[in-house]
Amino acid sequence: MSITFGTDGVRGVANVDLTPEVVMALGRATAHVLGADAFLVGRDTRVSSPILSSAVTTGLAAEGADVTDLGVLPTPALARAAAARDIPAVMISASHNPYPDNGVKVLGRGGRKLSDELEARIAAAVDRPGRDGPVGQVRQESVDEWYVDAVVASLDGRRLDGLRVVIDCACGAASFVAAHAFRAAGAAVTAIHDDPGDGTRINDGCGSTHPESLQQTVVAAGAHVGLAFDGDADRVLAVDNEGALVDGDSIMAICALDWRRRGRLRGDTVVVTVMTNLGFRLAMVDHGVSVIETNVGDRYVLEALEAGNYSLGGEQSGHIILRDLATTGDGILTGLHLLDVLTRSGQRLAALSTSAMTRLPQVLRSVKVGDRSALDGADAVWAAVAAVEAELGDRGRVLLRPSGTEPVVRVMVEAPTETIAAAAAQRLAALVAEL
Repeated sequence: MSITFGTDGVRGVANVDLTPEVVMALGRATAHVLGADAFLVGRDTRVSSPILSSAVTTGLAAEGADVTDLGVLPTPALARAAAARDIPAVMISASHNPYPDNGVKVLGRGGRKLSDELEARIAAAVDRPGRDGPVGQVRQESVDEWYVDAVVASLDGRRLDGLRVVIDCACGAASFVAAHAFRAAGAAVTAIHDDPGDGTRINDGCGSTHPESLQQTVVAAGAHVGLAFDGDADRVLAVDNEGALVDGDSIMAICALDWRRRGRLRGDTVVVTVMTNLGFRLAMVDHGVSVIETNVGDRYVLEALEAGNYSLGGEQSGHIILRDLATTGDGILTGLHLLDVLTRSGQRLAALSTSAMTRLPQVLRSVKVGDRSALDGADAVWAAVAAVEAELGDRGRVLLRPSGTEPVVRVMVEAPTETIAAAAAQRLAALVAEL
């Protein structure tokens, strides 16, 4: 049996790549390597999540660990509960992927993503013989109200009264807690895509990967702002009152400048990934904020935040870590604090976003490949990349990287105009596909 950890756990097609047998073995290996006597388990709303949650629970309990099943809840709620109890946790979710996929995210003590070294040890232990001895106990519990109270309390008593908000729950884990959180903070909330149905609706034409219906609803409802979560609610994107999308880079820029004015941005530094728009970097330089860059993956962002004792970081996709308030990306928490900036500033989101940064046109192509690792030795591709970078100079950049979760190579080009970026990206994508 072979498993591979990507940038955010183990993912695959449920009952094909991720069978109950594989997930149970992964549960056994996780309990063995982490050596904890208690675990939390949570899941998202996709149709395969209950059976895979049962499988990982069986594996953990078979190794003697007691398991508390928290049911359907956001990944950051599970992480917060793990931190509060100082025990590891396992989340069954494929995040923003379509419903046929699923995944296993393992959180260590304190609710943090595991290191590469620990993930490698777990992967190596999947085929080890099972432990002999008594099994652990399994019980059910809900932490929904506790989580809502915690994220609302992070506003330190500030309110969102008078703000009209539309939230898109992606038919996922946010469906059961997000509206409660924003209403508890005082906002008038309209929720869409908040019925998971039979478990096949998650991320289907909705959520942060498909915000079109949210954009339309915000305009039609005359709302001040919209927020789109992904399937497990660890990321968020925003929509302004005119229906324009505000991505994770802009949300980080808004929060960074607000926190710097309030003395909360430690070291006047933000941690981002290589995917963050060049316009963000240029804007931060103009405002005296340093930018540290990591590989793609919020766990790498968290590692850099902790290494430098910084307070804010994240990804363009909307994985944003408010390190003083959470151990991982939390879409609901981030959304509350973004709306807090709006309320205190008295400005529209469009004005805040425009003043925070000017986004350079960025074109991203995903090229399906048979072997992601072959990119390293594709000399013709890298020669073409060098040629494009020479043409752009300091007015743009190129990034090629294999996806950590899918059999694709990402081709990203930023340039002064959309036309230049699109042409370069298409040229490079075609070469990757050919080779």
